[in-house]
Amino acid sequence: MTLSLHHISVSSMDNNCYLLVEGSHGLLIDAAADAPALLDLASSAGCIITAVLTTHRHHDHVGALEEVLRETGATHYASALDAPALPCPVDVTLNHGDTLEFEGHSFPVIVLRGHTPGGASIFAEIDGQPHLFVGDSLFPGGVGKTNSPDEFTQLLGDVTERLFEQYPDETIVHPGHGKPTTLGNERPHLSEWRDRGW
Repeated sequence: MTLSLHHISVSSMDNNCYLLVEGSHGLLIDAAADAPALLDLASSAGCIITAVLTTHRHHDHVGALEEVLRETGATHYASALDAPALPCPVDVTLNHGDTLEFEGHSFPVIVLRGHTPGGASIFAEIDGQPHLFVGDSLFPGGVGKTNSPDEFTQLLGDVTERLFEQYPDETIVHPGHGKPTTLGNERPHLSEWRDRGW
């Protein structure tokens, strides 16, 4: 199997959309906006989108979801905690510790609570390199936006226990906006984030 990663940024909010490709099948992570561009991305990668993972319920991550699902007939995956607020039905709801099965690959599902009730992240190994697709739960320089101290504590706790304590430093982190980072780059700053409260 030769899993490959393709990427495009869409919308004025620089939303990252990721496409994992195995053979002629693609798993799209976040149909955020600009459905034609997402379909072109799949076409240029030589695949059709057969699965869509929505990382979380915020509007800037679902703008093209209805059109992409309609055009492709893809299976829609999302966290059970965020699924009720999504604009399209979810075919497969995911809980923390589940696996997302895709074309012979089993991607561990990590649910991170705090930015929304529960964002879905997945881990994938591509060319021997570990990757995490984390939505808006982790960025270079900190965790995602939260609306209360309790939500911040929840998110930082989940990110610490479910990402930093489970995966190695060389793991590439692909956020919902902006540039990638690694767990190793961010790990030294966890206590600093805790102290500052955001």
